[in-house]
Amino acid sequence: MAEPPRPFRLRGAGGPQKFGVAAGSLRGLLRKGCRLLQVPLAGSRLCLYEDGTELTESYFRALPPQTELVLLGPGQSWRGCASDIERLLAALCSQRDALVEAARKLLTDERAPRRQKLLADLIHNLSENILAEDKEDDKKWFEGLESRFKNKSSYMRHSCESRMRGYMREVSGFISNVHPAARDAYRGVIDLMADKLKSAKYNGCYFDRREEEEAARLCTVEGWFSCQGPFDRDDCPCKHSINPYSNRESRILFSTWNLDHIIEKKRAVVPELAEAVKTRDGREVNWEYFYQLLFTLENLKLVHIACHKKTTHNLSCDKSKIYRKRKQNHEIS
Repeated sequence: MAEPPRPFRLRGAGGPQKFGVAAGSLRGLLRKGCRLLQVPLAGSRLCLYEDGTELTESYFRALPPQTELVLLGPGQSWRGCASDIERLLAALCSQRDALVEAARKLLTDERAPRRQKLLADLIHNLSENILAEDKEDDKKWFEGLESRFKNKSSYMRHSCESRMRGYMREVSGFISNVHPAARDAYRGVIDLMADKLKSAKYNGCYFDRREEEEAARLCTVEGWFSCQGPFDRDDCPCKHSINPYSNRESRILFSTWNLDHIIEKKRAVVPELAEAVKTRDGREVNWEYFYQLLFTLENLKLVHIACHKKTTHNLSCDKSKIYRKRKQNHEIS
């Protein structure tokens, strides 16, 4: 019994345009695709767009509808979506000299200082090896760093870890301001936070471009970071952005950017924690709420140094989250 037709998304290896094609068999889909894309049937085959796996009839029957496929003509190959990236980079490289020259010409227009800065940054970044990750591929980037750093992400991760350790020291150092009767309890909270932070590797993944799931919250493709300040606006008015992976100068400049606490660490979060420990009166302090405010992106945003407002933010902790809610025990009569 013939299989009912199922819809698929089909494209050729040489272009991005996709076509909807329905077929109940691999052979039928191959025939339709060859007619549609004007590819000779002899020597043609179909593969998955995602990873280049070539289809067999049994594999075809297991595919879900709307799977994206690539039709390969005689002599063509497909290595998955990486093939698209390679073609894009090749096109960019082929036009690189012309692009740089056009940018230099625009820089002669003295009436556009902001455009000059953007284009200067563009020329600077185009001449650097942004995609390089390992030390041997971009030795200049690592100049001035300790020899233990073998790739860019390891240093960026270390940099973020150092910031988090600094925040932890500030929280620990506040104990002299805590009421003497509450200091042991405060130390207990600090120990819990320190253990959690250590288990999370000090949240160093925030600046590691290889840790996609976490890092994507702060950066875009290949390590670009955007300023998220000032805190009382939706975004940065100057559109500050930087790729610290691009060159040594950008790496050094990025160290001047700040992870700004929206609810302020010194003025609000830490004093509120100390007060909560002092006045807990048998209640359990919700230390994980304070941990989120101090060490995670729940209350941290990346800002250019010029957008780091030193004035009081006038924001406070959520009073309903300072203590844990007690579980209700219901008696059964």
